[in-house]
Amino acid sequence: MATVDKRVFIWQFVLVIICAVFEVINGGGWINARATYYGGNQNPSTLGGACGYENSYQAGFGINTAALSGALFRGGEACGACYQVICNSKLDPKWCLRRASVTVTATNFCPSNNQGGWCDPPRHHFDMSMPAFFRIARRGDEGIVPVLYRRVACKRRGGVRFTLKGQPNFNMILITNVGGGGDIKNAWIRGSRSKTWTPMLKNWGANWQTRFDVRGQTLSFRITLVNRKTLEFLNVVPSSWNFGQTFASRIQFS
Repeated sequence: MATVDKRVFIWQFVLVIICAVFEVINGGGWINARATYYGGNQNPSTLGGACGYENSYQAGFGINTAALSGALFRGGEACGACYQVICNSKLDPKWCLRRASVTVTATNFCPSNNQGGWCDPPRHHFDMSMPAFFRIARRGDEGIVPVLYRRVACKRRGGVRFTLKGQPNFNMILITNVGGGGDIKNAWIRGSRSKTWTPMLKNWGANWQTRFDVRGQTLSFRITLVNRKTLEFLNVVPSSWNFGQTFASRIQFS
């Protein structure tokens, strides 16, 4: 009798583990999508795209990047966000690598063609860099695979970076290497001649603008992410700055 009870306990334990794994994959924050890859003959570091990063290495994102369909891109608000992606071997056991995952950063937009394409709304789609795609899928003739994805925190080296662009009466700040949630909701700027924070407007992608002259001033920034976490980057840009320069802060979102 004791042996039977032990077997029942073991099977109940196994069943609990199986159910837990099923819940993680199907109901624990994972969402169904599809994935393709781009840039087969290009260096993925140069594919800045619709977020304006220009070079993913310099922006702190490496080569594991992706262009998102409109349903995920949200007009550029998703720029810098991180997603863990796994190939759904249950739906495609031939081409999916089992127990393999990759974390990609959103750096580009996958436009719809309004003809039922994979990036047409409301589909969730990742057009991934070639190195990222083949971390979860086998090499072969198959160029599209079913995937599961979820949002994850971005892990970055060093602090948030600010690149000064534009001209005297139209300053544009490219904000890169953002950790934590990764995607920026609002941004403010404050020059050393001012006591108040001035909201910046999103120009496009990860570029934020202000229409007043801040030359010759030490610059500080305040950033709020989509997840509502806020940090202030005080005196991160010295008064001797010039257009085209990038300055890294000493702090980072966690």
